[in-house]
Amino acid sequence: MPALRKTTVLVASTALLTLSAAFPAVAAEKPDDDKAKPPGKTSEIGGARLGQAGTQVNAGPGVPKLPEKLTGRSWIVADAESGDVLAAHNAHWKLPPASTMKMLFADTVLPRLPKDEEHLVTDEELAGVGAGSSLVGVKEDQTYTVHDLWLGVFLSSGNDAVHVLSAMNDGIDKTVADMNAHAEELQALDTHVVSPDGYDAKGQLSSAYDLTLIARSGMQKKDFREYCATVSAEFPGEKKKGKKREHFGIQNTNRLLTGAYGMERYEGIAGVKNGNTTNAGATFTGVAERDGRVLLVTVMNPDGKESNAVYQETARLFDWGFEAAEKAEPVGTLVPPVSAVPATGDASGAPDEGAAGAGPAPAGGGEAQAAAPGGSDGVGTALAVAGGSLVLLGGAVYVVNRRRPLPGQGTGSRRR
Repeated sequence: MPALRKTTVLVASTALLTLSAAFPAVAAEKPDDDKAKPPGKTSEIGGARLGQAGTQVNAGPGVPKLPEKLTGRSWIVADAESGDVLAAHNAHWKLPPASTMKMLFADTVLPRLPKDEEHLVTDEELAGVGAGSSLVGVKEDQTYTVHDLWLGVFLSSGNDAVHVLSAMNDGIDKTVADMNAHAEELQALDTHVVSPDGYDAKGQLSSAYDLTLIARSGMQKKDFREYCATVSAEFPGEKKKGKKREHFGIQNTNRLLTGAYGMERYEGIAGVKNGNTTNAGATFTGVAERDGRVLLVTVMNPDGKESNAVYQETARLFDWGFEAAEKAEPVGTLVPPVSAVPATGDASGAPDEGAAGAGPAPAGGGEAQAAAPGGSDGVGTALAVAGGSLVLLGGAVYVVNRRRPLPGQGTGSRRR
């Protein structure tokens, strides 16, 4: 079996590899319901205040003011390890998620498929890819490894790669059912999956709160962490008879990770996923580390008047969160999966003070399969931002008692 292709990764001492690839994308027009208002009352999972409309923050002594330019319909800032929600805005508003839905797809399916498995793509597997989809360039009658296809999902947001992996998971319908079941296990109850790639579909919804839960679950898995933090890689091209198969470069569409399209790379960023469709507008969930603290930020559908608004607002919220983390009393919590809640705990997000600090891994797998033999020795992640070896949310462990955070090592990276 051929060795897996090497990927190029982000480290503080190494300049980004610039690739000239252009990525097709779903149209990014503003939604028709631009004047829609959030529901007055939503889910209270994670705490009663998270069910309230508007901005929720405890502005006590020493707590910095929230950034002024925050136009997202919904956003959240949370400590990835303790689960504390430091601030939120319409956290449970159900909105179209665009390709951030691929986080749930990966968290559900990735542990099930060995990364060195090869698959011959058929016409039928690509037939349902929506018009205008973002694509990595998967071709029928060509063979790809599962590793190749996941690079296409995470870097190029390739709906073609999602459809092929779904076929390998016994089809689109089963994959959608699996994703909905996994969302329920994670207590991501604002989420309803219709299409596994996040393509606009009636009834396909999630929330900033749920996307943050999903990202937190995904980051428990080694392969998920590595894929979402990979900056660039080579993807197999068409294999022509009698000729050596060519490869072409792909680059991650997460602009806070790459610094592309006029954005400054956010130091400490380690994933996770961006999205953009007609109905969803721009969406983004990111994870970043600074001085040993790991934060998750999700922003959904900013007004678009600022260039790169979803990334700019995410960066501002990261800056605020790192400054406020030791000062702001939380307004809620990221709940653990149902299977990780002790019998005496409260599944709605109020953990028992005497509960154990860890529970079982979520359904659908714990740690993703290790790297395949003979390849991937060049795989690394943006977690090595300062030459260290941060193992972000290492192990398939979930916090139930916020006084006992998940294990992790800090590398002290900062935004410049």
